[in-house]
Amino acid sequence: MSWWGRRAEERSRHQVSVVRQAAAWCLHYPDSLLVERIPLLRSALSELDPSEPVSALLGVVEHLASTPQADAARHYVEVFDSRPRLCLYLTWYTDGDTRRRGGSLSEFKQLYREHGFVPSGGELPDYLPMLLEFTATGGPPARQAGEAMLARYRPAMELLADNLARCGTPYVHCVRAVVGTTPPTGAGGRDASPAPPSELVGLDLPGFGRPGSAPHPPEGSR
Repeated sequence: MSWWGRRAEERSRHQVSVVRQAAAWCLHYPDSLLVERIPLLRSALSELDPSEPVSALLGVVEHLASTPQADAARHYVEVFDSRPRLCLYLTWYTDGDTRRRGGSLSEFKQLYREHGFVPSGGELPDYLPMLLEFTATGGPPARQAGEAMLARYRPAMELLADNLARCGTPYVHCVRAVVGTTPPTGAGGRDASPAPPSELVGLDLPGFGRPGSAPHPPEGSR
């Protein structure tokens, strides 16, 4: 590969990593830390080559910047904490609340453990922003493994994006931006269902809490 070819490939990898990291931050609860990061998000995205995912994420950043924090927090809770079909937990779309989901969650935990990634915030390991941050910030082996996991769960992200579009929330642009940087699902892809199956079984996982529970405390307790 020529020097110019390497530079182009490095620039492309950098662009994808910034898009994924920005999407991860934008999909977090809009607390004071996210508000502080808005100038950094705007600057980092503005430095990238123009593309549909970049433009979409810049729109979300401007929405967060122009919306009072209390209103943004209320909207986030209404979207992600109230309806399972809009949750940010990828295995819900493939496994529902079944025994199989426990095994899928364990695969995420093993992925992070193998690459020395220590999740923070007490979320389940299939939490989309967590996977995005892992893929965006890790070394080449972690990026490659994270990319494979994103491709595997691309149908789940596509279903989430469709549900968010029907909801009419700007957050749909975050998920579509991620889908736009994710390779098509291969043979190992996980099928996603609009109505995943459920079982009345315990799915508690040490250190991560119970799948299907709200990812954040009630708004009044924050």
